[in-house]
Order: sequence, then C-alpha cells, then structure tokens
Amino acid sequence: MALHNDLGRAGERIAKQYLENQGYEILDENWTHGKAEVDLIVYKNGIMIFIEVKSRSSIAFGEPEEFVQKSKQIQMELAANAYIEIMNHQNDIRFDIIAITFTKNKTYNLNHIEDAFWPED
Repeated sequence: MALHNDLGRAGERIAKQYLENQGYEILDENWTHGKAEVDLIVYKNGIMIFIEVKSRSSIAFGEPEEFVQKSKQIQMELAANAYIEIMNHQNDIRFDIIAITFTKNKTYNLNHIEDAFWPED
C-alpha cells in the first residue's frame, strides 16, 4: 500500500478518536454514494456533520485543509443529500474539515474546522 494511503488511514483514526473524545457520535466511516465518499459522518447536539479528513506529512505545499477542492465539496454534498434521505434526518447539517499535519518526531497537529464550507447551488 502506498505511503500516502497509510498516512490517510492514520489521520482518519486520529480524527475518529478526537471526535469520540469530544462527545461526537460516529455514525459512519468512509461512506460512499456513487463516486462520492465522506470520511466520517458524526452526530452531536442534533446536528449531522459530514467530515473530510486531510492528512499531510508537511505543509511545504500548503495546509491540509487547502486541498479540499470545490469538486470534493460538491461530491460531499451529493453524498450528504443521499445519506440525509436514507436516515430521514430532519435537523441541521454542516460540513467540517479535520486537518492533520504529522511532524518528524511522530506527533501531529490537528485542526478541526467547523462549518468549513457550504457547497453552492
């Protein structure tokens, strides 16, 4: 398996643990609808939250959250709409990003960006 895949999986594990520690209920992981995928779908205080986890080993080319392109946001919205319909969710939703940057000494920095974007019509 490629190193970037290992880094991504490690980031998702860290994000999941962080969210659980913050009191979020994990509803789904790596949920797909067609070509669209949502890394984590969580629930807290009546809000269903769709989360993209971005992990990087360096910020030399930019912060991890800068790599959540408009096309990814649109795909997440499509997946979110399908998930909301399946779950018959009637309350608020939001889209978050969890950006993780690994450091050379085997630690990491985590940045949870709540309400990071809202796909446009």
